[in-house]
Amino acid sequence: MSNIIFVDTWGWLTLNDAGERRHKDVASLYQTLIAQKTLIYTSTFILDETFTLFFKRLNSFQAQQAMLQLSAAFSTQQFQLIQIDEYRFTQTQMLRLKYLDKPQISFTDLTSILIMQEFNIYRILTEDAHFTQVGLGFQLEPALI
Repeated sequence: MSNIIFVDTWGWLTLNDAGERRHKDVASLYQTLIAQKTLIYTSTFILDETFTLFFKRLNSFQAQQAMLQLSAAFSTQQFQLIQIDEYRFTQTQMLRLKYLDKPQISFTDLTSILIMQEFNIYRILTEDAHFTQVGLGFQLEPALI
């Protein structure tokens, strides 16, 4: 098992929202990732979606705490926040055209796929099947039991 993982919006939201169906599974996996010093990657686009959902789904105090805690984590060595700069944005547009047969994959998911390929990341904390539909060998976590 690789010591690197990408966390999708679903992962961050499920970790921070005790009302989510798989909250306990994700919280347990997250604690394991922290203990094993797994490198945790995400992108600015993912945090954009995540912070938006925090404030839609959690009360304002919980949303504020979750946003600040998550932001602070990226000042540590274990967490890597990848910017979607102009080059990656353009590369994602090319990926969008490559997967014309999969219009349901969001542009944000495609930026995540691009980053995962760039950094050789195959594990992703998500429940989003789009990541397996592209046939690049991505492994969704936590696995369904």
